[in-house]
Amino acid sequence: MSGGEPQRRVTLCADDYGISPGVNRAIRDLIERGRINATSVMVVGPAIGRDEIDALTTAVAGNPHCAIGLHTTLTAPFHPLTLHYRPLDGGLFLPLSKMLRASLLRRLEPEMIFDEVKAQIATFTEKFSRAPDYVDGHQHVQTFPQVRDAVLSAVKDAAPGAWIRQCGRRQPLAQRLGSPKALLLDLLSAGFRRRAERAGIRFNPAFAGAYDFTHEPDFGELMQGFLDASPDGGLIMCHPGFVDDTLLALDPLTGQREREYAFLSGDGFRDMLAANRVTLS
Repeated sequence: MSGGEPQRRVTLCADDYGISPGVNRAIRDLIERGRINATSVMVVGPAIGRDEIDALTTAVAGNPHCAIGLHTTLTAPFHPLTLHYRPLDGGLFLPLSKMLRASLLRRLEPEMIFDEVKAQIATFTEKFSRAPDYVDGHQHVQTFPQVRDAVLSAVKDAAPGAWIRQCGRRQPLAQRLGSPKALLLDLLSAGFRRRAERAGIRFNPAFAGAYDFTHEPDFGELMQGFLDASPDGGLIMCHPGFVDDTLLALDPLTGQREREYAFLSGDGFRDMLAANRVTLS
């Protein structure tokens, strides 16, 4: 290839495979179109039966660049796999705000988190007949204090060949101050990266994709910003899906999933990748 900037390789990862049939169907379609090259599987989700696993495996077989990872889930409204897991809230994992607060105050029990993450890795391995290519976390829980040490230990023990998602950006501080959510992830990820390096576990060099879902922003404009911020090897998170009753019962992120899918499946995204010399491989 001649002229212009060299191509960048970016991982575009669709989170939440397993949360609902509609989300699963949208993710598989994007894999088959070559519009994403990774998806994170929620093994505690309600839509993770044999048919859904087989359909994902078939979609990925036609897209050799697509990785399948474990979407570690430790927040409500989902149930743990391990019977002894604590703390719980009405039999479910703690809600996100309570989980973050408990981790910051160091009120969690890392041994129980370690056992739960190992159980989720084992379930993934049983369903796919192999370990996950990588491990990340629903609602970025893998970066939380106490949780991160347990997750890293479980990955090193049960999936030693996997890499792990960190959620810090590589941008000047002035550009990072505009998004409080992303800035919090930057701070949490700094300690996470240090621990991953000490453990000898690989991680993505940069992260993008966090935004305020409640304001219904233009996802095409957001994606251009995510690509601008992604160096070679960077990871961009996305949440495409079709809204169904299962999703409505579990997650507040609904309509924006369909807007993400519409953009990612369209010609505009294909042209954007080409214009930015980005390849999903």
